[in-house]
Amino acid sequence: MRTLSLTLLTLILSGCAAWLPRHDPAQAWVDLDAAQASQVQATEVDEQQLDDPRFFQVAPGSHRLGVRYLFEVGAHNIGRDAPALQRDCRLALEYAGFEAGERYRLAAGATGFRPWARLYGSDGRLLAQADERGCLRG
Repeated sequence: MRTLSLTLLTLILSGCAAWLPRHDPAQAWVDLDAAQASQVQATEVDEQQLDDPRFFQVAPGSHRLGVRYLFEVGAHNIGRDAPALQRDCRLALEYAGFEAGERYRLAAGATGFRPWARLYGSDGRLLAQADERGCLRG
């Protein structure tokens, strides 16, 4: 019985990952990569809201990507006895060179209270950096 339960759980969890749509070779695909203990979400392309926050898929050319980044600021950045602070930030990234069929990686992280996001090409080269658009306490 235990083996059956574990098998079913594995199938269910692997099925969740399979629900990502197929990469359209006529578009560019942007994977999202967050630092540990944080979360990055795709929110909009060219000021149009997205339905799926797990990735960006855009036509070739120039685009403005909206990103939501949620992270925790640890006590070492606040004060020794302070509890951790949740931050919910919006960032915007512009890049003019998206190419059809290419896969990009948008990495996000934070330094203290300040979030950052960077776009990398498939070769690992830095292509663009995001601008912070505002943060709230989470």
